[in-house]
Amino acid sequence: MKADLKQVLAGADLIHDQATVEQAIARIAGEIRADCPDVAEIDERPVFLTIMHGGLPFAARLAMELGALGLDLALDYLHASRYRGATSGGELHWKHRPATPLAGRRVLLVDDILDEGHTMAGIVEWCRAQGAAEVRIAVLAVKQHDRCVEGVCGDYVGLRVPDRYVFGYGMDYHEQGRNLPAIYAME
Repeated sequence: MKADLKQVLAGADLIHDQATVEQAIARIAGEIRADCPDVAEIDERPVFLTIMHGGLPFAARLAMELGALGLDLALDYLHASRYRGATSGGELHWKHRPATPLAGRRVLLVDDILDEGHTMAGIVEWCRAQGAAEVRIAVLAVKQHDRCVEGVCGDYVGLRVPDRYVFGYGMDYHEQGRNLPAIYAME
């Protein structure tokens, strides 16, 4: 039986507070902006793909930071998951694919966390199959361990988190706590 979010928070460790998270997002925005040249045509703008649901808080903040730096984006989203509300993953399940054509485009995948990378590997493969010219990954957090899928890593990484169950700032505890403004780890 899953615990109430208040109970979980009472026993959780604060890993990164809101100020630290927001500083990391601003830093990532600067790195992305430095890598993205200005484009003349609307169809040449980078395609900014938020990976739902977890990526939403991070993506929203990152998109605004990039806008403030003068980078216009084609915003879209996708919804693919291996977790489906559970704490461990299974087969990749697609709920929504982006409507924006990816052929010949620079694609930036934006997600809350890169754990082992199975979900991300499937998404990257799909984007390449759609003809994306380039696929880069921006993640708020990377879990510290040595179990990553070979070849899958964040091009833009905000923070490192311990190899524990983490939640907050998009990451959930049984679909709870995604809108917490900090990152916590269960005891």
